[in-house]
Amino acid sequence: MAGSADIPIEVVAEQPDAPNDHGGRQPYIAFEKVSKAFGSQTVLDGVSFFVMPGETLCILGRSGVGKSVSLQQIMGFLKPDAGQVLVAGEDIVGYTEAQMQVVRRKVTMVFQNGALFDSLSVRENVAFPLREQRTLMEDQIQQIVSGLLEMVGVAEMAEGLPSELSTGMKRSVAIARALAAQPQAILYDEPTTMVDPLIARLLGDLIQKLKHQLHLTSIVVTHDMRFAERLADRVLFLHQGKAHFFGTMEEMKQSNDEILRQFLTLDALVLPEG
Repeated sequence: MAGSADIPIEVVAEQPDAPNDHGGRQPYIAFEKVSKAFGSQTVLDGVSFFVMPGETLCILGRSGVGKSVSLQQIMGFLKPDAGQVLVAGEDIVGYTEAQMQVVRRKVTMVFQNGALFDSLSVRENVAFPLREQRTLMEDQIQQIVSGLLEMVGVAEMAEGLPSELSTGMKRSVAIARALAAQPQAILYDEPTTMVDPLIARLLGDLIQKLKHQLHLTSIVVTHDMRFAERLADRVLFLHQGKAHFFGTMEEMKQSNDEILRQFLTLDALVLPEG
């Protein structure tokens, strides 16, 4: 990825109060006893966690434990069967689609496939949310887009189509488009799936840079323990529908819990040191 560039946008760092106090600070996103089932299959069973403003939470666990479902509930694409989903201090569970559109201007999501518009160039994809605002002149839009593409390291592909990009580049463009909406939080769904280790590292560097430069709150769903080790302020480990562990990565690695030990051991076998 390219080095940092000056971007003429301001990402809002101030967050409204949330109902529960956490050492004098308030979470920006929180689950309180959230449950979700699909038919007879319970995916989440009374799950609680929180993400503080400007922090990164990594959600870990084996396939099918509700990691991506958690993100979809924050975005309002799915509604929980029970519990509260708090964003910027408000329970969004009963929100209408119109109310969720307001929430989605604060919280945006980067999907695994990038969800780019195939018929639009990279530049036009990133410009899309800026044009929706209807508040900027075209020269302002182009200046912002150029800065964002430089930040995520794909400026040279500005006029190309998504079909011409690698998987890693598509995700970088998707991140740039997410940033164009000037969110307060970004959700990442498996950002390193189907990319090689070098691209995974570059994506990790980019997410870290966004956290430090723009003070973004982030939730990262990942299978990649090395990725999580580099990014996470806290880790949520989901197992059989429960929040089996919630704490720092160091606390997780030092835990004697048998399920956590099995997960870490198997991960070490799949991703050996080196």
